[in-house]
Amino acid sequence: MFIRAYLRASTSNQDSNRAKDSLISFAESKEHRIASFYSENESGRLLKRPKLMQLLDDSTKGDILLVESIDRLTRLTSEQWETLKLIISQKGLKIVALDVPTSHTALETKTDSTSENILRAVNNMLIDILATIACKDYEQRRERAAQGILKAKENGMYKGRPENKERNAGILKMLKHGSTYTEIQKATGASRATIAKLREKP
Repeated sequence: MFIRAYLRASTSNQDSNRAKDSLISFAESKEHRIASFYSENESGRLLKRPKLMQLLDDSTKGDILLVESIDRLTRLTSEQWETLKLIISQKGLKIVALDVPTSHTALETKTDSTSENILRAVNNMLIDILATIACKDYEQRRERAAQGILKAKENGMYKGRPENKERNAGILKMLKHGSTYTEIQKATGASRATIAKLREKP
């Protein structure tokens, strides 16, 4: 069994490794060590995140997918969450989250089969609930932000974020030379959404 820790932050100016020490301490408290870390700055609304996909590719049956909280793993819509769950299940991975105590049993001594089945059912239910909450929280934040922008526009106070012309020129140049989104992100710190928007510009 390998413990594979997944760390995620939404934007390039956030620290995706913020929870690394907490995950290490948690694993040590269960007398385990983390085999590998997968850290990235990507939106939880994206299903195909490079480091998450790498983690899934590297995993084998019985491995642990360790996260600080379920919202680090997903803010996906219900349909996309079902897709990700299926991939995780097919790989034979077990999700362990610091904020889901029932998931911690995957790192502990096995119980009898009946108790294990009950815990698994309760655990899956809790993870699904938290995944739904994470999705709803994302949607509410977006809605509140849109309402705030609309109100500011109505009051003539909204100017929007100033364009980083120098950075954007560099992104366009890298796109022209065939650089990947990941390469551009590392070089400029721009989000994938920003890169995609610039790529679609006439």
